[in-house]
Amino acid sequence: MNENRTILVGMSGGLDSTYTALAYRENGYRVEGAVLRMSEETDISAAELAAAQVGIPLHVIDAQEAFEKYVKSYFAEEYAHGRTPNPCVMCNRYVKIAGLCDFAEKNGIARVSTGHYARIHKDRETGRYYAQAADDRKKDQSYVLWQLTQKQLSMLETPLADRDKSGIREEARRRGLSAAESKESQDICFLPDGNYVGFVEARCGTFPEGDFVDETGKTVGRHAGIIRYTVGQRKGLGIALGHPVFVTKINAETNTVHLAPAGREYMDGVTVRGIVCQKLPPEKLVPGLRTAVKIRYAAPPADAVVMEITGDTVTVRFDIPQRAVTPGQCAVFYDSDTARDVMFGGWIVL
Repeated sequence: MNENRTILVGMSGGLDSTYTALAYRENGYRVEGAVLRMSEETDISAAELAAAQVGIPLHVIDAQEAFEKYVKSYFAEEYAHGRTPNPCVMCNRYVKIAGLCDFAEKNGIARVSTGHYARIHKDRETGRYYAQAADDRKKDQSYVLWQLTQKQLSMLETPLADRDKSGIREEARRRGLSAAESKESQDICFLPDGNYVGFVEARCGTFPEGDFVDETGKTVGRHAGIIRYTVGQRKGLGIALGHPVFVTKINAETNTVHLAPAGREYMDGVTVRGIVCQKLPPEKLVPGLRTAVKIRYAAPPADAVVMEITGDTVTVRFDIPQRAVTPGQCAVFYDSDTARDVMFGGWIVL
C-alpha cells in the first residue's frame, strides 16, 4: 500500500476519535492509533478497546513530562497570578498535537488526525495553513487550535468538521462500538471532580483572604483567596452590597479582588500577547485590520478593529463592548466576512 495512505490517529477511547479511526480505515487508509499517557493515573483501557474494535494497532506515547510542564504547572501558576487559564489550548500545542506529530515524524508517518470539530485548510496564495470553524458552531473547536504551529497544521487532518455528533453516535451504535456510549469529555481532564482550588493549593499553598475593593479603591468586604474568583463572576462572592456586583479585576500583587456594579464588567477593547498568526501572514497584521474575535470558547464572534501593534502584542477595539474580558483566556481572531477562518490568536492581558 502507498505509504502516503498511512495516518496516525490520536485515540482517547471516546466517540470522536474512535469514529475518526474507523472512517479512515474504511476509506482504504493504513491506520495506526496512538494514545497519550498524561500521568501515572491515565487510564488507556478505553483507547485499547476502541483500537481493538476498529482493528488497528495502538501505540502508547509517554507525554507525562510535557503534560506536567505545559498543562498542570501552567494551570496552577496562572491561577496563582490572578489569571484564568485555558489548559486545552496549551495541551493541543505542546502535548497532544505535538506528541502525535513528533511520533509520526519519527516513525515515517506523514499525516496525523484527531477527532476535533474543525477544518484545516491551506491558503493557495500564501501557502499558510489555518484552522476553520466546523459547520456546527456549537461543536466548533477551532478556538482551541489557534496556537498550533504551521508545521503541526500541515500534518493535521480533522475529518469531523461537517459531521453531526448525534449521527456519529447512532452510526457507532449500529457498528457495536463501545465508544458509542462514552460521555462527553471533561472540561478539565485532570480534574474529574472539578476541584481546581484544591489542585492549585496543593501545588502553591493556601491563598490568604484579602480585600474586596470597589471602583474608588474602598474596601467593601473580604474575599476567601484570589484563586476562587474570575473576571465577570457575580454569584458566590459571599458579599452583599445591596445591588449586583461583578468581579472586574484580580490583583495578585495586592491580593485584592475588584468589584463594580452591573454594566461595568463590559470593556471597549482587549490587549493580547504572544500572537500566533495562522491564515494571516504576520506582515499583514496592521492597524485598521477588521476582524471578528472570540474572547472565550463559547462566546460568539464580536466585530473589532486592530488599533495598535507592539512586538507580539496587539490591541483591538470592539464595535460593541464585550462582557468579562478575562486575563489568561485566549482571544482568537477570525476573518471579518464569515468569522470562520482563524487569522491569528493570543493571550488576553489587561
